[in-house]
Parts: sequence; C-alpha cells; structure tokens
Amino acid sequence: MKVEWYTDFVNYNYKPKKNDLVCLYEFKPRKGVSIDEAVGRIASESSAGTWTTLNRMPNRMKKVMAISFEVRNNFVKVAYPFDLWEPGNSPQLLSGIAGNIFGMKALDSLRLVDVSLPQDYLKRFKGPQFGIKGIKKIFKIKNRPITGAVPKPKIGFSAKEHAEVGYETWVGGFDLVKDDENLTSTSFNNFEQRVKLLTKMRQKAEKETGVTKSALINITGDVRTMEKRAKMLHNYGWEYAMVDVVTTGPAAVQTIRDVCGDYKLAIHAHRAMHAAFDRVPNHGISMLFLGKLMRMIGVDQIHIGTVVGKLVGTTEEVTNIQKEITNKIVSEEKDKKNIFMLKQNWGKLNPTLPTSSGGVHPGLIPDILKVFGNDICLLVSGGIHGHPKGTRSGAKAAMQAIEAFNKKITLEEYAKTNKELNEALGKWKRMRPI
Repeated sequence: MKVEWYTDFVNYNYKPKKNDLVCLYEFKPRKGVSIDEAVGRIASESSAGTWTTLNRMPNRMKKVMAISFEVRNNFVKVAYPFDLWEPGNSPQLLSGIAGNIFGMKALDSLRLVDVSLPQDYLKRFKGPQFGIKGIKKIFKIKNRPITGAVPKPKIGFSAKEHAEVGYETWVGGFDLVKDDENLTSTSFNNFEQRVKLLTKMRQKAEKETGVTKSALINITGDVRTMEKRAKMLHNYGWEYAMVDVVTTGPAAVQTIRDVCGDYKLAIHAHRAMHAAFDRVPNHGISMLFLGKLMRMIGVDQIHIGTVVGKLVGTTEEVTNIQKEITNKIVSEEKDKKNIFMLKQNWGKLNPTLPTSSGGVHPGLIPDILKVFGNDICLLVSGGIHGHPKGTRSGAKAAMQAIEAFNKKITLEEYAKTNKELNEALGKWKRMRPI
C-alpha cells in the first residue's frame, strides 16, 4: 500500500500557466532521499500536501497542488497555482513558499533563490510611491548619486549632537542625514527631539546652501508607534520615513506603505537582519528575493550592498539585486548547470532606488559607481566623519570623488587640486575594509 505521495507533486512535463507563481529553490537532499522525493516534498509541504496518503480528498485539492517541474543540478522550479494565494497578503505568501519547508528533515539545506510573480498577483500591491525619477526629482539631481551619511558611531549621540553632525554633513554637500538601524528613540536621543532639532538644522543648511536637504529618520517600532512617527515627520515637512523592513516584517511594511502614501513620504528600507536569512550560501532566503518582496510591497529605497565595502555580497549578487529592483523586465539567467534568476515583468510598479552602504570612503567611490552607475543612494558615513579635518571636509571629499568619476579623472589626479579629497586619500587610499 502506498504510504507517501510526495512524487505526485512532481511532473517534469508540466508547463506553467500564465497565472502560476513560480519559485526557484536550491536544495540538498538528506542522504538516502532521492531527487524526485526531495523536490516533491518541497512542493507538497508548501502547498496542499501532507506526509501520508489520505482517505478523503476533494477534487479541488488536485487543482491547488504545487508542481516541481524542472530540476537543474541542485536547483528546482516549483509552480504554484494562483488560487493558493490571498490577494495582497505578503505574509501569507511567505508562510507558503518560505514556511515549514525550511524545517523538513528530508533536506540538509534549502534556499529560496527567486520568485516569478504573475501580473494578477502583483496588481494587488502598490509598489514604490515615487520610483527612482521621483526620488531624484525631490533633490533636483540628474547626473550623480543621492548622497547621505549616518552620524557615527551609529548610536550614542544626543539628539542635539546628532543634529549638529547632520548640519555639518549637509553643508559639506550631502543630501541626506540618516539614522542607523538601531537608533529609534532612546533616553539620550529621543525621536521627537531629534526630529525637531534636525528640522532646525535642515532649515539653516538649506538657507546657507540654497539646495534641498532631507533626512532618513528611523520610525521603526510597533505599527501604531510607526504611524504616529510618520505623521510627525509629515507635519515637520520631511520627505522620508526610514523603516527596518526585515525586523518589522512584511505585514508592518505593507501597513506603513499605506500610511506613508497618505502622507506622501518616501520609504527608506534598511535591511538589518537580512544576513540571518541570506548569508549562508545554500540555505535560507536570498537578498534578491527580499529586495523583490520589498519592491512589490512598495519601499522607495533599499540597501543592497557595495561589493567593495565591509558587508558581504559579490558583484554578481549585488548587480542581480539591482536589476531586480530597478528594471521593468527581468530576464531569466542561467548557465549549463545552474539557474540564478527567474524572469519577471513588473508591469506598472515603480522601481526601487538601490542604496549602497557599509565601509565606504572617498577612495572606494569610483569602484562603487562602476558597479551601480549614478542611479543609487550612496551612503558614506564613517568615511566622511573619519576625515582628518572632520565631517564637513569629509563630505566635500566624497562629493569631489563623485565629480572625479563623472569627469573620468582619477582620484589621485583630481586630488591635486582638491585638498579635502587629497586628505582623505592620505588616510584611506583605496583600502577595502573587512
């Protein structure tokens, strides 16, 4: 008598329907478990299966079974019928394609690499409110990155000290001052006080420079707190709210996307905790998928790495994320053995602006811009505050490095007539931090 029915979820002749949601997984079966059984278990546990054959099963069940239909090396594509999914519910999506399947004993490892989302699923999400053009329009910027910096160290300043560092950052030429991921509201740096003091310093900096300045102020907390903080940012005339999107979770981000839409606030997404999901190469959830999920929900900017900075991320990985969150049409990418990326049509959803940060200083800016181009938010924090002459000079040095790159002049040559850049190179040269 048949006890298990995992292979019923495998059909290598299956052709995905237009409305199927297709996932790409990398998997490693436990010793003694066949490939067919392993990929069948993935499809079964993430859709309409269970561990044994059943006495009674309505005909409907056959229509909502996921199907593993293509295996290449240790990569498998799984097609999920559209009716499995509640429209507009991102947590429910994760409960299916990234839920119990990660705990199955039959697999030594499993990684959710990518998801191809059908148009009928995407249309129930708002996507980014502004898009890249809308964000750059705020600052009237065309041919350079948007620049920003976190007062460093990342936490420890009073609200007054934080605002003072922000002022120096702005008058040095930067567009944004940013809270770091673990700064929300503390006894020494209260959220409300920080907003008020930054507003005053912003007004002063804009009056002196004649250009728009803004800030990425972290509203992360429970949803009701985030709603109150977003309202305060709106009332004080700010353009952004910053959210730690992984730690708060997709449900909270969806709610805040609606709130920020009402207030016309762009969402800057910090990816704190992402490496708990994506750092192990063959297990967990890829940053590609996390970035894609957040574009679907509707963040306007998200951190994706630098390639050359202090955080992990290969050139291929980071550029694939950039493609995924910025292009309207994404093509499938594969070689003879592996599949790396699925096709995606984003339809009418706006692109998300990539943010590059972590261990950046002026000497690394050309390397970063070679990878990303100018359509990024470039955060240079310790790399301006650690400048021998202080934050203002550090910001000037970073802006000079951007100018040098856009003029196709080496940093060393440009530094001969730009003292701030020369001083920065004297300290860091082209060092890549680890």
